[in-house]
Amino acid sequence: FQLLKHLERITSVGPRPTGSPENEVLTVNFLLEQIEHIKADSASGPNSVTVDVQRPTGSFSIDFLGGFTSYYDRVSNIAVRLEPKAGAQHLMLANCHFDSVANSPGASDDAVSCAVMLEVLHSLANLSTPLRHGVVFLFNGAEENVLQASHGFITQHPWAKQVRAFINLEAAGVGGKEVVFQTGPENPWLVQAYVHAAKHPFASVVGQEVFQSGVIPSDTDFRIYRDFGNIPGIDLAFIENGFLYHTKYDTSDRILTDSIQRAGDNILAVLKHLVMSEELADSSEYRHGNMVFFDLLGMVVVAYPARVGTIINYMTAMATFLYLFKKAGWVCCVLYVPFSQFPGGRYMKELAYATAVVILSWLVTLLTVLIIALVVSLTGRSMFWYNDFYTCIFMYGSAATGTMVLIHTLAKNLYYGVSCVGELYFDVSLLLWCGALVYLTANGLCSAYVPMLMVAFPLTTKLLLAREFKLRGASIKYSVLYQLGLALPYVHFMFLIWVVFEIFTPILGRSGTEIPPDVVLATLVTLTTLFLSSFFLHFIYLARSTKWLLAGLGTVFTVFLVLVLCGMFFPYTADPSGPRPKRVFLQHTTRTFHGLDGQVKSRDSGLWINSFDYTGMQHITPIIPEINDTIRTSCQEDRPFCGYPWFLPVKFLVKKNWYLPAPEVFPKSPIEFQVLSKEQTKWGTVKITFEVKGPSHMSLYLRPHQGASLSSWSFGDGVPQYHLAGEYFIFYSHGLDAPAWNFWFEIQDPSGPEGMISVAISSHYFFGEDQRTVQLEDMLQRFPKWAFPSSWVSTYHMYRY
Repeated sequence: FQLLKHLERITSVGPRPTGSPENEVLTVNFLLEQIEHIKADSASGPNSVTVDVQRPTGSFSIDFLGGFTSYYDRVSNIAVRLEPKAGAQHLMLANCHFDSVANSPGASDDAVSCAVMLEVLHSLANLSTPLRHGVVFLFNGAEENVLQASHGFITQHPWAKQVRAFINLEAAGVGGKEVVFQTGPENPWLVQAYVHAAKHPFASVVGQEVFQSGVIPSDTDFRIYRDFGNIPGIDLAFIENGFLYHTKYDTSDRILTDSIQRAGDNILAVLKHLVMSEELADSSEYRHGNMVFFDLLGMVVVAYPARVGTIINYMTAMATFLYLFKKAGWVCCVLYVPFSQFPGGRYMKELAYATAVVILSWLVTLLTVLIIALVVSLTGRSMFWYNDFYTCIFMYGSAATGTMVLIHTLAKNLYYGVSCVGELYFDVSLLLWCGALVYLTANGLCSAYVPMLMVAFPLTTKLLLAREFKLRGASIKYSVLYQLGLALPYVHFMFLIWVVFEIFTPILGRSGTEIPPDVVLATLVTLTTLFLSSFFLHFIYLARSTKWLLAGLGTVFTVFLVLVLCGMFFPYTADPSGPRPKRVFLQHTTRTFHGLDGQVKSRDSGLWINSFDYTGMQHITPIIPEINDTIRTSCQEDRPFCGYPWFLPVKFLVKKNWYLPAPEVFPKSPIEFQVLSKEQTKWGTVKITFEVKGPSHMSLYLRPHQGASLSSWSFGDGVPQYHLAGEYFIFYSHGLDAPAWNFWFEIQDPSGPEGMISVAISSHYFFGEDQRTVQLEDMLQRFPKWAFPSSWVSTYHMYRY
């Protein structure tokens, strides 16, 4: 109950972007007030509470979204140190962030985690026994600004040097179970601590390896602590209902109390275990090695060292190959023909042919479903499944299953005739899964445990049901026993698949205008179908006929294809019980372009509109006719970042934009940009120094002209890096009372007629009076309820030197 009160208080102030009074004053004051109450309540106990408010300034580069540089000034951190009254040399870190993106209350991302941390702090501070080690609770106020506040703490705060490990609390959805989706690097003792202490475990090394592969366009403070602090940790996040992530629907009433209680139970138990552990004091002694870990339906976590997993995997693979070699040597086939007439080469040849048939069926099935997905996309019906996920299962799943069954039915009737080859196709599935097992293990991927389960259990089942396999037909007894033998790996695999769809389906609604989401989702559905059907393929060869199955699948596919092409499934909804909003960004902006002589060459103003999904404006245009393809923008390559005020460097994801003319904007706090000095250095470069005054969020774009190159600058480690197609992006933000932003760069001068470099700066007004204009408000009122237009005022100024 107390936690819910914390959550409601934090979110009641509204959106909390960095630099806003809601974030820097109201939320900070509330957190400090609660921490002081906890400190007073625990004053007589064996542990002490120390509070420090940090306002760091710094800069760093990060290879996220193509790579860019970040600069922050006086952002907010509230660090709370809980330790025995005698002091502690070693500290555990627990991290949450209380800021939010503009226009979202940010209940799950990440106010609920901060509310949980307050209650965990209260519980630990009131223990009757002293802690063995200390713990720092970091409430950071600039995570949505691309991980700035965590960088300020881990690189500048004096307590950071004593931190040995961390737990980061995040969100990629609204509620549900919090999943451990990253650990390490290495330090298997952290996974073991979670396995031992967590009351409601939910963890998967598959999620860790998928997230760290970069296919999910997101990042967390975990990266900062790992890369800049060189400390290991555990990353937890809520993942369910990601459709509401970073929208106005991310409210406290949508987070179930069971989710909050579960998260609190887990975090309190794990933190208590870690601060009492021996490993924290000398974590370097236990740092080497990775862990294979996964939970079984959220009830129990299985974890073992990766080196043990490697041994298990190779032993499983060896057993599979011995089984296959043994068959090649003495098993003739299910026809019981004498061995002398069927040497081992016959079996190997048939195995190779059958393997080719299976791989061909995979390729044809995938190609068929992708063609269907492309047809759906080209006819303007993309994302029909966004509001009702199971429609894509019925359409793409029935197409994939039907195509695969048809190919194997043709192979059975045209090539094998009356021969019973069911056992042969079981062996093919075993061989292919074994190949995946060997490949993943050889590449050091802990996710290899999945194909290990998909080999070990079917092989054991096959050996136990050897006599049943020799029968020409699939008896009911055999079918039941066979499915029971595969139950554990299949249930776990289906659980993993559910997690994948739970994460990726909402992401496809915010992955930009260039990636066809139906192609991605159709691929996932097809791969799921192929993987799940692998050990059931041989039933096609055991069955007398598949015509009724094919007829049923064909009917389902045809009905849903007709319904989809007729537009019966609309992607979005504003239904309060389960909203699926379309994400749109609107900026009322004024753009000003200066020439080499410093004079204004052109100026214009308008509403710059970005769609963050593949459908663009096709569903908006009938409602707001002015937003149509006649006002589509094109990238002006000679201008930094196409001449538009990108808040983040995502122009490669969102290439379809619209620009509707509108009156000029006049912020009450306009940007002030000036050159302080321009000088020739003795090593042949030109050094230009600038001063900028403006709102809390600004983006700086640098585009050296042909033949010119940046040699150094005042950001990060001084070496310009992470250029995007010849451009550099610097993300800037500040908290309260920040001074003017001063920076410089040095450039090799090519002495060309067009100058050395184009410099542009955009300002973004995310809160206060400057966030809105009359024209922006009027346009927002016209958007349908099923859309979520996130809006603000911006400016763009370009200069040439």
